[in-house]
Amino acid sequence: MRVLLLEDQADIAEPLVDSLRHDRYEVSWVTSRDDALQAFSTSTFDLAVIDVMLPSGDDAGFDLAHELREVGFGGQILFISARDTEADTVRGLDLGGDDYLIKPFGLQEFMARVRALLRRSAQTKRSVLERSPLRVDLESRRVAWDGEQIEVSEREFAILELFALYPERVFSVDELLERFFPDASSGAGVVRVYVSQLRHKIANGIIRTVSGGYRLGPL
Repeated sequence: MRVLLLEDQADIAEPLVDSLRHDRYEVSWVTSRDDALQAFSTSTFDLAVIDVMLPSGDDAGFDLAHELREVGFGGQILFISARDTEADTVRGLDLGGDDYLIKPFGLQEFMARVRALLRRSAQTKRSVLERSPLRVDLESRRVAWDGEQIEVSEREFAILELFALYPERVFSVDELLERFFPDASSGAGVVRVYVSQLRHKIANGIIRTVSGGYRLGPL
């Protein structure tokens, strides 16, 4: 699961990042609305943790959440804020937030909220992705092409799952490296190898090379 944290105060953000990574979440920490938008333009996230009050404005976090929902972000949004009125909480939820946590809060409560939101997100995802003739079963971890089962490795499945979840999205080589090969020393070459393997096993056009990276092919 990938988490974006927007928090401009390091003394608050660093313990949250450490806790999230300790529980094996992938975390991107940014300190401004513009950096958050940039992160969303190049990566996908399951959860956005957004501080409401930022140097760019007391409502900057609310504005960002509204923008994300307007452009189709379907993940969970957790607001964190020192603003503790009922009106602020209601506003955050009405703008598309899924939860609102008032500062100061404990790390255990924060992580419990994160786990609850990501469980909710996982429960709403479909267990089978159909991009005919491609079929990706997220529970059994099986792939079929035109009704025929295809044997793929765990990493090949994870790559194909990402493309099937976001069929319109172009994924850069750098993002694929960060997600699936963080310790690879061969750089972009390892991405090309895995894309080639999937094309060989399933179909030549299963993943297309386009400007900016790769995307799921027209099926």
